[in-house]
Amino acid sequence: MAGMVKGPAIFLAQFAGDAAPFNSFASICEWAAGLGYKGVQIPSWDERLFDLAKAASSKDYCEELIGIAKSHGLAITELSTHLQGQLVAVNPAYDDAFDAFAPKELHGKPAARQKWAVEQMMLAAKASKRLGLTAHATFSGALAWPYVYPWPQRAPGLIETAFQELAKRWKPILDAFDDAGCDVAYEIHPGEDIFDGATFERFLDALKGHERCNILYDPSHFVLQQLDYLAYLDIYHERIKAFHVKDAEFNPTGRQGVYSGYAPWVERAGRFRSLGDGQVDFGAIFSKMAQYGYSSWAVLEWECCLKHPEDGAREGAEFIKHHMIRVTEKAFDDFAGGAVDKKQIKRALGL
Repeated sequence: MAGMVKGPAIFLAQFAGDAAPFNSFASICEWAAGLGYKGVQIPSWDERLFDLAKAASSKDYCEELIGIAKSHGLAITELSTHLQGQLVAVNPAYDDAFDAFAPKELHGKPAARQKWAVEQMMLAAKASKRLGLTAHATFSGALAWPYVYPWPQRAPGLIETAFQELAKRWKPILDAFDDAGCDVAYEIHPGEDIFDGATFERFLDALKGHERCNILYDPSHFVLQQLDYLAYLDIYHERIKAFHVKDAEFNPTGRQGVYSGYAPWVERAGRFRSLGDGQVDFGAIFSKMAQYGYSSWAVLEWECCLKHPEDGAREGAEFIKHHMIRVTEKAFDDFAGGAVDKKQIKRALGL
């Protein structure tokens, strides 16, 4: 086993706002530390908390950020480019919807928007290096997602072409992160072309197994898909470099199942919940993380259609702390062992 999980940490995206203490990096760090968190994952697009371009170019600015976090007993766990990563690949069906993720001057200009997104990712690689980070959280974007259900029949080669193009767009970005010594951890998420194990493998194959192509593990999305999130750890643990601790529930009825009938979140069969309020078996997850030597951060991502976010954040710190496993350094039955005796071993085996 390589190490132990670190935490608890918190993803700041859902908490940043215009009012104190959520409107500056210093004040939100103080708030997070007061709840018992030990790390913060930074949304790189939120200028109230972080200046991505400045972080990519300024050692002093990065040292200032590290110092602010450290003064509150916190570490910076990862940067997130979920919004920018989404824009690396956008199917035209979603152009209008995803324009909101880009500056206003790029709205209605998909080619310019995509170029900007790639530039943002390159800045994130440089910023991650300056901050001394070894993992980065993002989305892959999606070209094939509108065709996820095979009706009408998909044109032969459509999916293969989509993943070849997706890999073509990400390869230079992954190379930049490789130069920065940082893994790219794609959140496996519906709405992305990489939404389960099979699609991650398609992407990885198209990238010829690129070393920096890795996974942000979030079991909540697997509950909503009805995918075995524990077996996923058994299969892909070597590629899991980041971890969002998020709960969910799936309660199908005679009226709706996985697709949930276009219902709003509060009425869906599958819903995200605050930690401890859903169905995810985090005891089993943290046990497997310990078994496989996951040694990076456990990061709360709060999304719940019922509970107030500040209550979810307060409860989440203690929840993660409770589930973290201090990995043993010796076997429980060491007391019953003895010195190695080769003659005794041969006698035991009749040799």
